[in-house]
Amino acid sequence: QVQLVESGGGLVQAGGSLRLSCAASGRTLRRYIAGWIRQAPGKEREFVAALDRSGTSTNYADSVKGRFTISRDNAENTMYLQMNSLRPEDTAVYYCALNTGIWDRQADPSTYDYWGQGTQVTVSS
Repeated sequence: QVQLVESGGGLVQAGGSLRLSCAASGRTLRRYIAGWIRQAPGKEREFVAALDRSGTSTNYADSVKGRFTISRDNAENTMYLQMNSLRPEDTAVYYCALNTGIWDRQADPSTYDYWGQGTQVTVSS
């Protein structure tokens, strides 16, 4: 089993930046597709970004492309989401998650097997 602990959320003004961290224990992150999923109040969970097992391929939701960057530190067994140029519509609870399946389905939140506890990101206008 793998456990995920998130940190780094908070309140930021529009145009600002935040970096979310997700520390894994129990298994190496390299075994999994790593993803970030968010959920705004009253809305469905929404895919944000994914990183493949090799750490070389990424995918982003169109709404965050060019502003967010997913990465992984193998030595620290930690994944990150760097969020720049934040907008009020980015306000949500952000979850890190791990997928044991295939890359083709990484944009579907329902395919993720392990989840962090979530961290609140609030962007004020």
